[in-house]
Amino acid sequence: MIKRLIILGTLLQSLLLADFQGVKTAELETLIKQNVPVIDIRTPGEWKETGTIPGSHRIMFYDDRGHYDIQKWMEAFGKVVKDKEQPFVLVCRSASRTKVVGRFLANQMGYKHVKELDGGMMWGWLNSHKPVEK
Repeated sequence: MIKRLIILGTLLQSLLLADFQGVKTAELETLIKQNVPVIDIRTPGEWKETGTIPGSHRIMFYDDRGHYDIQKWMEAFGKVVKDKEQPFVLVCRSASRTKVVGRFLANQMGYKHVKELDGGMMWGWLNSHKPVEK
């Protein structure tokens, strides 16, 4: 009985939470053409190392030591994503940081259309031989 209640509670919670989903490279290209913002949350060193998706917004979340300033990040993010209904796509190196940040934005901050690039920059974009900006 308790196990069923836990499962039911988890299902209900997932229905109440905002949308957070992964997108493949081809879908990201379509979203870019629709002017959906792409937000690269990696570090400046990573941007320099691999380049970024053309037109993406570089807003570092975690620094090289794993620290972050949520207030500062939300201020920069708010200049790109104007309201909680606006869709956007998060990008990091391998889609691990975007999972944390995306769930935070969807589940705690109430953004409704949070997306992340499946596989991140390395296994999603670069592995598909897509162009980058240096």
